[in-house]
Amino acid sequence: MTNSGIKFNILSTDGLARRGCLKTAHGEVQTPAFMPVGTGGTVKAVMPEDVSATGAEIILGNTYHLMLRPTAERISRLGGLHKFMNWQKSILTDSGGYQVFSLRNRQTIKEHGVIFRSHIDGKKIELTPERSSQIQNMLGSNITMVLDECTEWPVTEDKARQSMELSMRWAARSKSAFQQRPGYGIFGIVQGSVFPELRRESAARLVDTGFDGYALGGLAIGEPQDVMFDVLEKTIPDLPKLRPHYLMGVGKPADIVGAVKRGVDMFDCVIPTRSGRTGQAYVRGGSLNLRNARHADDDRPLDAGCNCRVCQNYSRAYLSHLVKSGEMLAGMLLTIHNLHYYQSLMSNIRMAITEQSLHNFIKLFEEQQETGPIVSETY
Repeated sequence: MTNSGIKFNILSTDGLARRGCLKTAHGEVQTPAFMPVGTGGTVKAVMPEDVSATGAEIILGNTYHLMLRPTAERISRLGGLHKFMNWQKSILTDSGGYQVFSLRNRQTIKEHGVIFRSHIDGKKIELTPERSSQIQNMLGSNITMVLDECTEWPVTEDKARQSMELSMRWAARSKSAFQQRPGYGIFGIVQGSVFPELRRESAARLVDTGFDGYALGGLAIGEPQDVMFDVLEKTIPDLPKLRPHYLMGVGKPADIVGAVKRGVDMFDCVIPTRSGRTGQAYVRGGSLNLRNARHADDDRPLDAGCNCRVCQNYSRAYLSHLVKSGEMLAGMLLTIHNLHYYQSLMSNIRMAITEQSLHNFIKLFEEQQETGPIVSETY
């Protein structure tokens, strides 16, 4: 095992769920935690101060986008990503591998790395495990992710094995290139698609290499929820209990609740920010589409039980007007509310674990999801 540059303490448990505290050079992160996505050095449509005010203690940045623009070298010269974007809390950076594959810029995958063309100017670029770790170091990321190949789904077991084995070799190289220092760490990524034996083998190889935390990749890419949960149930027991477990790219509230129950500590997703920019608000029981005509004359807040400054000051009618008018303020306000909803969800989950009442919390959450959000009747 590695001598961890970051610290993770489990404070309480409830079944497989864990309430913990992750400490980096930029402060504490209470877990289970949700990381807003700040892909290109910004959480879209929201000031960093507003992101912090929602309760977020860590955000995600992306190697792929930042290496292309404005470049990691420029950010490093300007003092690192924390200073560059005025975010003084913790930052985790994705390695860039998922974007290379999901944006379909891939040209060639080789043992050495991946060669692709920039979506900005078409320039040919090579990204290797070593280069990915170097970029994340220049950014000043508190948590570096290893470069991996995001296995497609559906996929044959043979193809999943080839992909997993490549990712494990890349993981070892990423770890070797990582600059260990107090308050900074590197996470390995378990691959193997939906095949339990491949997942177990991947986990074992990562544990043997030794990482500060362990992520589960290659999920939330089209497989049904029950399949994802089955993978978690069969994989998490093979991960070190005293290290954080990170489920990458998962952000639907029901997925988060179910994954916490199975032992996951960290999440990230674009859902709350992207939804805010497209007129969707997350509330108790589900979500509201502010484009629907029913909201045009509704003077109530998005959620009467929410204490965010959007719900305290703006009506559904006003927000609906902003959305339909194409005003940029619509995305700003709805994103602030959605991020607050997500951070409140995580806070309530942490409290439920501490109080040994997660079962009751999940039962109430599922009942509210079945009932759906309050859209027309009075509260």
